[in-house]
Amino acid sequence: MQKDRFSEWFVPQFGPRNFRLCCGILFLPYTGMVVSFAAWGSFATNFSAERLVAICVLYFLALGITAHCLDALGSKNKPWGVLSKKKILMVSLSSLSVAFAIGLYYAFLDSPLLFPIGIAEMFFLFAYNLELFKGKLHNDVIFVISWGMLPVFAGSAIETNTISLQAFALSGIAALLSFILIKTSKKYKRQMRELRDVQDAHREEIILKLVSIGVIASTISYFVLRYA
Repeated sequence: MQKDRFSEWFVPQFGPRNFRLCCGILFLPYTGMVVSFAAWGSFATNFSAERLVAICVLYFLALGITAHCLDALGSKNKPWGVLSKKKILMVSLSSLSVAFAIGLYYAFLDSPLLFPIGIAEMFFLFAYNLELFKGKLHNDVIFVISWGMLPVFAGSAIETNTISLQAFALSGIAALLSFILIKTSKKYKRQMRELRDVQDAHREEIILKLVSIGVIASTISYFVLRYA
């Protein structure tokens, strides 16, 4: 049985343990997917580089850091070992505060559509990752909405305060990719815990790599080509 997740493919196999722990707990490839989805929303408009960076930083802080730190607190399993709750809370609240400030700035400036999106994301952030309401909202549907669809809407809203048809279409693609990711990830973790079929676990790992790294690479490529 797998005791921890330091052997996961997204955890660097070099450097001090604390460095590897930070990279692991942030699930950087999956965080990169969410940040990419936010960028997709901006790409659906005549985007401003400043606002594109702002929404990407916001999602990296709010979901990449805060959500994963809260997940480490709320999860019944502790695959990353014993982490100081005080430190995790400090990092979570600090990161969330900066993300909140970014969102409020643009919402009050000229993008009030960010208010309802932000409220929904904040609710899901705590309900999903801390497994509130007896864990009833810790499910695939909420994951797909909060980590797939809403980031695209937020990316579009911060640029034009609207959600275009193209953004809706991109949110559908993001939802599908998020669904594939969460389903594959659950199966992969189960196989890694039980070590019943290493070959199947390897296959699921390849799918996770292709989906997450593929989304990130294609997003960066699109930005370079369009911005250039």
